[in-house]
Amino acid sequence: MRTTRLTALLGLAAVAALGLTACNSGSPTPGGAAGGSEGTDESSVWFETASDVSLEGSPTFDRITERGGVIVGVKEDQPGLGFLDVTTNERTGFDIDIARWIAASLGYGEEDITFQPIASANREQAIVNGDIDYYVGTYSITDKRKEQIDFAGPYFITGQGLLVASDSDIASEADLGPDTNVCSATGSTPIQNIKANFPGVPTTEFDVYSACVEALLNGQVDAVTTDQAILIGYAALYPDELKVVGEPFSEERYGVGLEKGDTVLLEHINEMFTDGGDIWQAIFDKNLGASGITVEQPAVDAAS
Repeated sequence: MRTTRLTALLGLAAVAALGLTACNSGSPTPGGAAGGSEGTDESSVWFETASDVSLEGSPTFDRITERGGVIVGVKEDQPGLGFLDVTTNERTGFDIDIARWIAASLGYGEEDITFQPIASANREQAIVNGDIDYYVGTYSITDKRKEQIDFAGPYFITGQGLLVASDSDIASEADLGPDTNVCSATGSTPIQNIKANFPGVPTTEFDVYSACVEALLNGQVDAVTTDQAILIGYAALYPDELKVVGEPFSEERYGVGLEKGDTVLLEHINEMFTDGGDIWQAIFDKNLGASGITVEQPAVDAAS
C-alpha cells in the first residue's frame, strides 16, 4: 500500500536528513559537547537543563511544577520540522528541538517531556483546556487565534506554497481554478487562505498533511498547500513524482502557543529566543540546514 510506503520513506528521510537526534533536553551547544551519547555525529545539538528555575505568576509553570513534567503539543508528520519515526519512536525536527529547548529552560529534561500530537483544528482548544502546556508545531500567529490564546515568538517565518505532481501544469497559485482540487490540514491557516482568497477552488481537508500528500500521490487531489518549509520536506521524498512550484504567496509567522494571559511564561520564552541566537542557529542547521533554505532568526514580537 502507498500509505505504508509513505510512512516508511518518511522515516528513512528523517534519519538520512537529520542524523541521530539529540538525547538530552535543554540549552543546546553544537558539536561534541559534554554529555553526548556514544555514536552521535558532530552535527548533533545538545541541551543542558536549567536548574533552580522560578516563574512566579505563571499558571502554566505552576501546573508543570506540580506535575513534575512538561506536556507539549506537536506535529509528528512533518519531516525536518516535527516528525515521529514509528520504527524507532524517535522524534526529530526543528519544532521538536525548539520544544525541548523551552522545556530545558524551565528545568525539565527529555525524560520529563510528554509530546502530545494535536491536529491543527484542535490546537487552541487543547491550550484553553490545559491539556498541553504549550504548542510548538508550525503554528502561525493570527489575530483570530490570539482571541483565545497567546503566542511567544515568532521563532520562524516562512510562506505558503504549493506541492504538485511533477508533470502538473500548475506553476503557481495563479493557475488554481475550479478544476484544481487543493488539499490542506483542517483548521490550518493555508486552507483558510485558499477558501478566502480563491473561493472558486475546490478543497479537500484531512487532519494531517501526510494524508494530503497521499491523496496527491494517488491523483485524488491536484495540489497540496501549506508552508514551503513543510512542502520541501515532502518533495524531497519523491523527487521524481512531486515538486514545489511558485513563490510563497503569504507570510506565516510561527509562534509558541500558550495559555492566554500567561505573560510571565511568554516573556520568559521571548527572552530565551532573543538571547539564544547561536542556539537557534544550531537547531536550524541541524534540522533544516541541508534543505538549502536560508532563513534568519526573526526578532520576537513583544505584542504577540
